Amino acid sequence: MTLESERKELDEQRRILEKERREFTRRVEIEDRRLEQQQKLFEMKFRILEEELQKLATEKEQVKKQKAFYQKVSDFTAHNSSVSSYVSGNNVVKGDMFFSGVGNKQSLKKRYKDLIKIYHPDNLDGDKDTIQEINSEYNKLCAIYKV
Repeated sequence: MTLESERKELDEQRRILEKERREFTRRVEIEDRRLEQQQKLFEMKFRILEEELQKLATEKEQVKKQKAFYQKVSDFTAHNSSVSSYVSGNNVVKGDMFFSGVGNKQSLKKRYKDLIKIYHPDNLDGDKDTIQEINSEYNKLCAIYKV
């Protein structure tokens, strides 16, 4: 083998090695981008899970408050002796009992919507006088909470 042929062979090997190096670098860059995208996706999913967990905790607290409220209403109706202070002339519960435990605008609106669904006159358990009592108490609380 001559020096010239060895040089050509070395040049050819150098080109092959350079080509392999570029291909390897390109594959590494692609993998790095893929890992970066996966990390961003993971962080986004984790953030969403944290937000949903926070919402769930808030809803759980609201359910506790509603449960306590309905328990109070149940206790109230069970004890007829104390009914006279909360019931008007024709057995309508006064509005302040319906909104006990409400502490902010959001819970006020939610409680109002729930009560309307239950006591609307078109429902079987509905009652016009009760709705009027609920509406008047809701309007008072709206003024207080500036809804």
